[in-house]
Amino acid sequence: MKGKIGLVVGLGAGYVLGTRAGRERYEQIKKQWLKVWNLDPVQDQVDKVKTFAKSQAAAVPGAVWNGAVKVVQSVSGSGTPGQKLDSVIATGKDAVEDVARAADDTAAEAKKPSASKPAAKNSTTGSGSAKSGS
Repeated sequence: MKGKIGLVVGLGAGYVLGTRAGRERYEQIKKQWLKVWNLDPVQDQVDKVKTFAKSQAAAVPGAVWNGAVKVVQSVSGSGTPGQKLDSVIATGKDAVEDVARAADDTAAEAKKPSASKPAAKNSTTGSGSAKSGS
């Protein structure tokens, strides 16, 4: 409840301050934001994020799909209903582990570029260190 009240108060304060500032101030803020957004370093980071998102977009859904296919195949196998149920449970557990592994790999991959920024920066400026020789 306390968080909701804070949100409402924040929105109200923003609205009041925004209406007092008027359209002219809004346009000034927008103009400054667009200047920052269109800077080359900002756009370089935006491109990196887009590239990463495209490359990793299918990792987790692919693991989910493969798990679902394996579960359906285990249901349609031969055996008693109890055996099928055991097979589905085992396959489902394996599928969950595969999805978790894919999610962990995607998260680890997302953290990589931020850790390698200093080395990339040094190599482009010509002042690379012994670490950036890889």
